[in-house]
Amino acid sequence: MKTHVEFKNGQKMPIIGYGLWQCENPQELESAINVALEAGYRHFDTAFGYGNESVVGKVLKNWIDSGKGKREELFITTKLPIHGVHHEKVEKYITHELQDLHMDYVDLYLIHNPASIKASETNMKEPAYENGEVVIDTTTTLEQVWKAMEEQVKAGRAKAIGLSNCSVKQVERIVKCANIPPANLQVELNANYPRKAIRDVCARHGITVCAFAPLGSPGRKEYYEKTRSDNAHLKAMIPNLIQDPTVTAIAKKHSKTPAQVLLRFLAQQNIVAIPKSVTPSRIKANIDIFNFELDSDDMSKLDGLKIDDEGTFGFDWACGLPGLEKHPEFQLRRVQNQI
Repeated sequence: MKTHVEFKNGQKMPIIGYGLWQCENPQELESAINVALEAGYRHFDTAFGYGNESVVGKVLKNWIDSGKGKREELFITTKLPIHGVHHEKVEKYITHELQDLHMDYVDLYLIHNPASIKASETNMKEPAYENGEVVIDTTTTLEQVWKAMEEQVKAGRAKAIGLSNCSVKQVERIVKCANIPPANLQVELNANYPRKAIRDVCARHGITVCAFAPLGSPGRKEYYEKTRSDNAHLKAMIPNLIQDPTVTAIAKKHSKTPAQVLLRFLAQQNIVAIPKSVTPSRIKANIDIFNFELDSDDMSKLDGLKIDDEGTFGFDWACGLPGLEKHPEFQLRRVQNQI
């Protein structure tokens, strides 16, 4: 089985990466990344919005400086924040991110969200708010932002560029205007939420797909308890894929964990996955998926788990950005596959 997917430019992206959302404790994160490196991870997925690029950069720089590995052995993805989605801001944000990461370039730079809001006048790391809502920005277009992303490739700051949380029509629009086509689309995707319409579009245009929440993001239950007072309905939306009877039965059949089965299911479809954990045993287990294979019956049963047409991330609430839904590029969960 393939351990990488390949971009049109020849770059190889490891099919299993280490996702870094919700990794906010510096000491815990440093330890987890070191465990991941020792376990064989070379693909790390972070973002400006995660607030941990400086910690990620510090650990990876120490790994390189100690002689344990080389920069070219790593595949680093980071993302343009939603308050940087403006053609005049792209260079400013990626330059700042590269400084935090202690790197001259990233392997993949994504537009984190197609909508755009204004940044605070006093702090580029924070959105601007007015009357309790973010201030949306309609002074740029997604196509203009893409052109600015292309300039980062030409300048050597990014080896490849891509999209995240975009709809079918938004992907098509970028493909139509692009001189440098998107190399990758990152979206919520798992056995429960297969995203076949947008995957078909990506396949037609040679765009690789990366799944965030490949295990259903069970850790968000605790996240919502900490960040939202109206968390009951949000917690109820998160399917417990790890304990799904079909998944656990297949895991028992192969003497593997349910997480390994769910990740292998995606990998056998050439979908990149970026599971997140800070538990050493789980970090190690999540990359240990290359010594077994799901048969056609297993794949069919897992494919039949689809029970949700909307997904569980909605960027009006998951990102804590009230008012974002007023932006014309904002995508509700229920229409991301169609529009």
